[in-house]
Amino acid sequence: MDFNIFLKSIHSSATINKGELVSFIVNNEELIHNKEALGWNASDIEMFPIIGPTKLNNYTIETLNGLGKQDQHGLLRELDYKLISNNDSTAIFEKKYVKNTRIKNSKFPNKSSQEYLFWPYDFVFRKHISIKKSSLKIDFEIISNKEMPYMLGYHPSFKLSGSGNELIKTKEKEITLNDIFQVGSAAYKVLNTNEISLIKSSTPSIKITTENFNNFMLWTEVNNMVCIEPITQYPLLTTQKYSEENMRISTGKDLFSITISTL
Repeated sequence: MDFNIFLKSIHSSATINKGELVSFIVNNEELIHNKEALGWNASDIEMFPIIGPTKLNNYTIETLNGLGKQDQHGLLRELDYKLISNNDSTAIFEKKYVKNTRIKNSKFPNKSSQEYLFWPYDFVFRKHISIKKSSLKIDFEIISNKEMPYMLGYHPSFKLSGSGNELIKTKEKEITLNDIFQVGSAAYKVLNTNEISLIKSSTPSIKITTENFNNFMLWTEVNNMVCIEPITQYPLLTTQKYSEENMRISTGKDLFSITISTL
């Protein structure tokens, strides 16, 4: 699957490549970061079944089904999406994993000493992307054993002006790009909220609403983009020891959604 899929509505359009959202245009304004530009080398990605680093714990995750080996943000990103169906307004993608299958770690050997990754549970991970008027909705469906522990994060990147003047707002606070810079690679955490806004002066501002995530992380190292990431849990940066105690437990079929719209 090396071709682009285009979704269209009366006010907006989206481009998806291999399951990655590479463009979302509303009223002729691009909202998504171009991965060829300065900053992060991707436009969106999913973090599953782990969010955050694992190096300090020898890349090891303890579960009731045995040990798993995971690098930062999990092994899902090492799997390829399969296109299930699409039309003018919707596209559905899927990744399947068979428990304990060894997956080559793309970070090895330059950025990691862990050559292979694996997880002691089967799962099916579906990504539904749909467009309507000037909004884009991303739904995730995780089908797995009921007892499987997991964390889920969605990692989109949004285009900025380069001025550094943008604000990220919740109902309780305003966050500047400088605030995010100060936290660095740990990512700025915004907990216990399902709604957040990116306020811009020269291009449309953005509102992101979610269901079942309940938290966000914010990250950037440059003025021309910012990642606003819905997450189920903020990662354990100090110990990096993940287990059922600090992860979600699967119900067998878990649903999550993100809606990106303009203000």
